[in-house]
Amino acid sequence: MNKIKMGLIGFGRTGKAVAAAIVENKEFSLEWVLRRKTLLENRSVPEFLGIDSNESGQIFSTEHITPDELFDMYPVDFIIDFSSSQAIYTYGNDAAERKIKIVSAISHYQKEDISFLKELSKRTTVFWSPNITLGVNFLLLASKSLKKIAPFVDIEVIEEHFKQKEGISGTAVKFAEALDVKVSKINSIRAGGIVGKHEIIFGFPYQTVRLVHESISREAFGTGVLFAAHNLINKGKGYYNYEDILSPYFNSTDKS
Repeated sequence: MNKIKMGLIGFGRTGKAVAAAIVENKEFSLEWVLRRKTLLENRSVPEFLGIDSNESGQIFSTEHITPDELFDMYPVDFIIDFSSSQAIYTYGNDAAERKIKIVSAISHYQKEDISFLKELSKRTTVFWSPNITLGVNFLLLASKSLKKIAPFVDIEVIEEHFKQKEGISGTAVKFAEALDVKVSKINSIRAGGIVGKHEIIFGFPYQTVRLVHESISREAFGTGVLFAAHNLINKGKGYYNYEDILSPYFNSTDKS
């Protein structure tokens, strides 16, 4: 069976964890990594990460190669973006022209960025999730279901991350918007090396429901990428989010 070829844009702490998950998966192949810095340029990802693999996973820098050139030299089926909100403008049109599927895990996009993603989706498959972990997206669907059942309930959104993280978590903002909670009411905690924790508190008159998701390791983002990509393989052009690929699982009926 031919492996699904992937290219990764961004190689920070999370990008490295995602790269490791791809390299260790038998269904997908990491063809290359593209980053701004020249550090590690031309190195092999498996070698750098200490993973025994036959995949090249060569690291390239935008200082010496354009996305257009890279796509032609090393064709891929998917682009996984863990870089910055501006990166999509450097590779988006070239990827869409070649019908390369785009999976973006950028936390913060502005309205104009999302509009650009939707324009690209007219030509290829585009998936965006500000938090691509499977668990947190299950939590979002569960939270929306509970809010629908009890629209009168009091809701608090709490997010915790490592001390250096700036701004409000994009995931928390998505929770707040989905649950009609003002973004200004999100409770943010920054401490130590917390990878990421989100808690939704539903306050009823005589009971409290707490839904919690905690990322123990950044590898959770890698497994989330693989789950999303697996469910997008047979999708045609269009704009998708996690709800689109999770909803069928919620709607399926177990007849066993």
